[in-house]
Amino acid sequence: MAETIATTAAAGGEHAEPVLLGLGAESWVYVSVSIFLILAVVLGKLPQRIAQGLDARIAAVKRQLDEAKAVRAEAEALLKEAMASREAATKDAEAIVARAHSEAAELVAESQKAAALTIERRTAAAEAKIAAAERAAEADLRADVARRVTAAAATLIAAKADKALQGKLTDDAIAGLERRLH
Repeated sequence: MAETIATTAAAGGEHAEPVLLGLGAESWVYVSVSIFLILAVVLGKLPQRIAQGLDARIAAVKRQLDEAKAVRAEAEALLKEAMASREAATKDAEAIVARAHSEAAELVAESQKAAALTIERRTAAAEAKIAAAERAAEADLRADVARRVTAAAATLIAAKADKALQGKLTDDAIAGLERRLH
């Protein structure tokens, strides 16, 4: 680039002013000050905008943290409630199991008593049947013995006795029967 130097004539002599891109030193000062002011305004607002953006971001993070704390508190409350429910359910289950064991023990005891009573009744019934069968067998045996003895006696008497003695024995037997029957 070529520099152009302008000369001005003054009453006391010549003075040369440097020129760059068609602008003199004073113009460049104005341009520099203008650029400085624009940069000051832009850069002055830029940190403010950055700060505002960061503040908004910080506020959003704080809001998220608060929400997370609220969710955590709610979750802890639900956990405590669930633990309490679980503990209550465990206690209820233990009570139910204990009650079932005691009821089972009572049922076993009652069943054993009922079985013992049934065994006693059946034993007594069996003993009664056995005793009745023994009495019946004894009665049958006596009747059979009596019949055989009577038949044997009748045979002996008939063989050894005469007719008069037989008639008398028959009459005595008939009279004995009437006593036994009445």
